[in-house]
Amino acid sequence: MTSTTAATPGTTPVPSNAARVLRLVHEEGPITRAEVTRRTGLNRSTTLTLVGELVERGLLHEELPTAGAPGTGVGRPSPVVRAAADVVAAAVTVEVDAVSVALVGLDGTVRTRLVEPQRRPPTPGEAVETVASMLDRIRPASAGSATLRLVGIGVAVPGTVRVEDGTVQYAPHLGWHDAPFARPLADRTGLPVRAANDANLGAWAERLAGSGRGVDDLVYLNGGASGIGGGVITAGRPLSGADGYAGELGHTFVAANGIRCHCGAVGCLETEASRDALAAATGTAPDDLVALAAALAEERPEVERVVDRQVAALATALRNAIHTVNPSIVVLGGFLGVLLDHVGDRILDDVRAQSMTGTADRLRIVPAALGADVLVHGAAEIAFGALLGDPDRISDAVPAVGAVPSATAVPTTAAVRAVAPVPPATATAPHNRTTTHPSSRDDAAEEARTP
Repeated sequence: MTSTTAATPGTTPVPSNAARVLRLVHEEGPITRAEVTRRTGLNRSTTLTLVGELVERGLLHEELPTAGAPGTGVGRPSPVVRAAADVVAAAVTVEVDAVSVALVGLDGTVRTRLVEPQRRPPTPGEAVETVASMLDRIRPASAGSATLRLVGIGVAVPGTVRVEDGTVQYAPHLGWHDAPFARPLADRTGLPVRAANDANLGAWAERLAGSGRGVDDLVYLNGGASGIGGGVITAGRPLSGADGYAGELGHTFVAANGIRCHCGAVGCLETEASRDALAAATGTAPDDLVALAAALAEERPEVERVVDRQVAALATALRNAIHTVNPSIVVLGGFLGVLLDHVGDRILDDVRAQSMTGTADRLRIVPAALGADVLVHGAAEIAFGALLGDPDRISDAVPAVGAVPSATAVPTTAAVRAVAPVPPATATAPHNRTTTHPSSRDDAAEEARTP
């Protein structure tokens, strides 16, 4: 199989045809082989060969469509191609109150997950040890016939993550400053690790499989335990910035006489539209969005006054984002999605009232679709990035990874194996085309801009 050409410093390699096919099936599948041919522009024989090689490597599966399925009219039906469920990534999320690890198949299925509640925000070292311990419980090795092949770890962090090395530059709610994380976790687990801002990963996940599916220009805002995070997709690519810090929409200025934010500024969106303030007004637990929705439906005057302030702040922040990146859709997750459901078109009406003529005419504001799984899928995507850029990274000759069995992990008939060879741990935005040896911040930043 032809692999991705190794890059020289300052360049991003062009993906091989095999990589193009694998990514297409991963993102759009299940899909017929005929559709793969049409979408890639390859000829039928080349598609047949590439799909066959990827099937042999266990990355794709092929099957005939069921009778009566779309596209099964007269003539021989085209086989359906789907990504493998047993090639998995470990998706890690680190929050102020919990650390979670899930195994996600290349086909998008969440195989299993563990959540470890935290009594206080973990330190970087504690988070590394917690993740490593959870992986030991979630990937038991046994002599069964089924084997899960683990390609690496993707980590979603509620803070700014330096693009070239996975260092968490600033995660205020966790209390992390200039904290190396990707490399220590890689050293501890022996697996490749990539880390990125959680909202940026959420934006990409919603673009691939949620409310923004297929949309090339999207703004995503999520409200949770760590404030409000934002991510931007523009022209079908994640907006990363020079160091990977783009998209911090939670710190958009919205109120001159507002509350002082932990970042040092006054009137940031996440202080003016706050999950905790809304929960306090409704008397609900901060993490109980179902109870929050029910309390908002009561439309108590004292609660509606808080809602009014938060809607005004959110509309101002979205006006700023619309004037800057001109998205076709805004996706709101977490408590912001609950707020949107409660007020309906009010947010969109307020945004249009503040926006330049024409800039918001075609804008849609919708709730996120992936719910609690949004960061699981987003973190898995960056863990799959190297494999999707170069399918030759998969190997059938890697020994099983030993681990401690656990009743909460995958069934004991499955073993989890690491995939090698892998490069040193780096942090990238979703779907980066990995260079063989990233040599500078500029190289890494260009990788991060490439979906």
